[in-house]
Amino acid sequence: MEYETITYEEKERIGTITLNRPDKRNALSLELLEELSHCVQSAGKEKNVKVLIVKGAGAAFSAGHDMQQILGEELDDIRHLFDTCAELMLLMHKIPQPVIAQVHGIATAAGCQLVAACDLAVAGESSLFATPGVKIGLFCTTPMVPLSRAVGRKKALEMLLTGKFLPAREAMAHGLINMVVPDGKLEEETMGLAREIAQYSLVTIGIGKQTFYRQIEMSDAGAYHYAKEVISANAVMPDAVEGMSAFFEKRDPVWE
Repeated sequence: MEYETITYEEKERIGTITLNRPDKRNALSLELLEELSHCVQSAGKEKNVKVLIVKGAGAAFSAGHDMQQILGEELDDIRHLFDTCAELMLLMHKIPQPVIAQVHGIATAAGCQLVAACDLAVAGESSLFATPGVKIGLFCTTPMVPLSRAVGRKKALEMLLTGKFLPAREAMAHGLINMVVPDGKLEEETMGLAREIAQYSLVTIGIGKQTFYRQIEMSDAGAYHYAKEVISANAVMPDAVEGMSAFFEKRDPVWE
């Protein structure tokens, strides 16, 4: 499919999605959200890649929603915009491939939401994160959902109630991102993380990712009950048999 607001390329079993509205600081318009959802869903179904990277073109990762599609619009149209955004965030958790945010510049409001919703995130040392909706009378309630699950309650509420920017290293300290790297090495370091994951079985990665998001909201007892059933079934699958056999035979595994 030809996209107008994003670009997509595959290399070394890694898919790279670039938000491509640099003149709008990659604002998440309805069209961009729809194209991004289509691309993520297609990658999840086709399984040509083992990892997805999401990054932004131009000077910023993403400045959030396109306010021109909110101000003065009908309630049903606004609700459709936020429905589409929420469905995308949930979709990223459902596909087997890990999704890595490659962040430079600013990631604000729904842009910060996108980072928080990705499975992993690598940020350049000069990048900044914020949920500044309170400053314009539109509280960042939807960005709150993944943000409050990625960082502690106090820090999430501080970001939401003040709208202040969070520097990259502080964002890492609070769990919003995984790594802070020199700006000039952002692409190299993100690709290195993606390659490290891509060497493993996509079936195994998908099982682990799905189980993680299901068990994280369970009680300890419920999580163990679920996880032991998953790992038992996983142990007799072809890639697990191959991986364990390769370990004992001191050779590299060949994944199905």
